[in-house]
Amino acid sequence: MPKSPVVILTALNLEYQAVHQKLASPQVHRHERGTRFETGTVRGTSCRVALGLTSKGNASAAVIAERAIQEFSPMAVLFVGVAGALWDTTRLGDVVVASHVYAYHGGTSEDDGLKARPRVWEAPHGITQLASHLARSNDWADTAFGRPDAPQVRFGAIAAGEIVQNSRISAEAKWIRQHYNDALAIEMEAAGVAQAGHLNGAPVAIIRGISDRADGTKNSTDDRSQQPKAAANAAAFAIRLAVELAREQEETDMSRDDIVPSADRLSRHVSNIAHNSTVGIMAGSVTGSSVHMDTTPHESGPTHLITGLKDFRENLRRHHAEGALDDDTYHEALADLDLALRSAGGKTPDSPKRAAMTLRRLRGLVADCPALMAELAPLIAAAGDRA
Repeated sequence: MPKSPVVILTALNLEYQAVHQKLASPQVHRHERGTRFETGTVRGTSCRVALGLTSKGNASAAVIAERAIQEFSPMAVLFVGVAGALWDTTRLGDVVVASHVYAYHGGTSEDDGLKARPRVWEAPHGITQLASHLARSNDWADTAFGRPDAPQVRFGAIAAGEIVQNSRISAEAKWIRQHYNDALAIEMEAAGVAQAGHLNGAPVAIIRGISDRADGTKNSTDDRSQQPKAAANAAAFAIRLAVELAREQEETDMSRDDIVPSADRLSRHVSNIAHNSTVGIMAGSVTGSSVHMDTTPHESGPTHLITGLKDFRENLRRHHAEGALDDDTYHEALADLDLALRSAGGKTPDSPKRAAMTLRRLRGLVADCPALMAELAPLIAAAGDRA
């Protein structure tokens, strides 16, 4: 089975091209609804990438991210592009990797003003750890390190809204800095991608190159010169991160492959024991001794998966009854589980793949319930093995 790719999404053609030029032999891949992706490998590596363009805005980014996750079942989704800096400590050209994403337009308007009601998504721990390691290595950028203009990688919050923010003195600009003062950058797509990843159980990383300071200089001559540099820096770091993610996945797969021969040897050993026990039983009948061995075959394949999914549904209901899941999450999870059950028992070639993708989406819905996550993990693995 081909390795899962890393999906890289961008909002602007400038950002798209910065990633595209790092791919070898990209091929067009069209989604059934018309969305166009390009798939290829990072030059000089075996890392597979699926590249897509979302256009501006959280809503569009969420839809395209959802399609990409369903289409490719990626090991991770990276959203790459430019952003504005909220504070002067972040230099133009630096790369910001989101530790968490704020959807800052959530709020409630009251007599004494607008009260912030944000949604927040944290970056996956494993990706953050790997990104931090790459940042320390100082060998990812196209610009030689040691030069004064060499970009730095910064980790912190990114604020994602629904408008282009191009002022430091407007009422909204002051409100953002007051309520989201830990945010390093501001943009318009990260919240949509983060939400799509959360609902589908796909790891998401937001990687932004700083092209302006959200201070009225957007579309100026300086901004037009800074955008390509910022996009190139973000693309360089994202590509390096994608390559390292693929390498880690290969190492994991190799470790699993090493386990298989051991499992085969164990199986043969058990088979020999069973054979010898049978001989012993025959001999025991002559001497009057009694020996018993359970040779009932274990359930495997789709039947085993379906049984596990049915058991999971009962536990899902129990956790809902105990208040661990709210009504909306429960009913959405139940719908996904029923779809996974139908797919697991399906006879078409793509049935196992659909079951695996649906279970990954279900994982995002029950992510706040450790007991359900632990029970779901082997079911996802079993569905993935069949796909």
